[in-house]
Amino acid sequence: MLKTAFKFIKYDKPKSIGALAGIIISVFLIGQQAGVFIFLTDAMKSLVANNQDYIWVTDETTRNANQLSPLDVRKGREIASLPGVERVYPVVIASGAAKFANGAIGGLALIGSEAPDFVGGPWRLYTARKEDMLPEGAILTDFYDAKALGGLKEGDYFEVNGKKVYNAGLTKGVRGFGAGTYTFTTIERARALTGFSNDKVSFYLVKWKAGTDPAAVIQAINQTINGVRAWDAEDFAQTTVKTVLATNGIAASFGSLIGFAIISGLVIIGLTLYSAAIDRIKDYGTLKAIGATNGYIRRLILTQALLFALLGYVVGRLLVEGFRFGIAQSGTLFYFPAWFEYALFAITLFISLGGSLFAIRRITALEPAQVFRG
Repeated sequence: MLKTAFKFIKYDKPKSIGALAGIIISVFLIGQQAGVFIFLTDAMKSLVANNQDYIWVTDETTRNANQLSPLDVRKGREIASLPGVERVYPVVIASGAAKFANGAIGGLALIGSEAPDFVGGPWRLYTARKEDMLPEGAILTDFYDAKALGGLKEGDYFEVNGKKVYNAGLTKGVRGFGAGTYTFTTIERARALTGFSNDKVSFYLVKWKAGTDPAAVIQAINQTINGVRAWDAEDFAQTTVKTVLATNGIAASFGSLIGFAIISGLVIIGLTLYSAAIDRIKDYGTLKAIGATNGYIRRLILTQALLFALLGYVVGRLLVEGFRFGIAQSGTLFYFPAWFEYALFAITLFISLGGSLFAIRRITALEPAQVFRG
């Protein structure tokens, strides 16, 4: 069966290449769009995802970690007094306008956290250490944001809201969503540079005592303190993504493009295999005339489609990996979860085997005597 299917594929190389190209293009487009979508959703929740070992406390109306309403500092003291709470860490996120030595300007999202622990502060440290934020004017920026930040290098001075600061070190791969370029400094400096009130914070990160159920602490905060909401970090991350996707067209846009890739793949391989079957109709008719059943013919066509699917998946997936590596150089970082690899292969099989049904329907309806007439 496999040998015969391979001979049929070799018989008409242009059509075989066309069918294979249809699968490769579909796999690449699906992988490309899914990868960018994964990057964006990871960016939406990155602030929360990189601080998952704490209970999050935000304003009671907040459903999106990228749009935080200020909290009164007195709320922190109330939280700290609750049973099961070990420590409360305030974090400030404030926007700043930056101006660089080459005249370029850009927007920053300054994340300020408390020394010496800097909980909620920098992650993905590259050349920097947390204590590098302590000297006057020190700010940490990201390696991939150098171009967006006027070609900024480590040690360079620049201005934030007209105040002189310097790039004290680098993170690598820190990404945010819609809030400007993430940078890190102390909570006091973030307030001083942006005018953020000393009586306010953006959110609190709460560490519970050993042996305490964090769910019980979350419940106690929500039931005891007015005007705030305590979150499990994973729940808040997922709520953030759902809220962002529900308020814009990102999901619909990427979903439609992926759907188009699947449909176009089905049409391309379907029409190509159908055309190839018509060209080889005498061969199929001869097989049926010498005793081949419709079941054998179906398996023969499906085997050809399976070979196309396997080769198309491998080539398309390699192209996707090349795309992923290429855009990673500019800081667009994403990784496919294991379930996506299985799903992409299943979709590839669906496209190839589904497209082959056009040819199967035509050939199984063929009467052997038809090919010997005229």
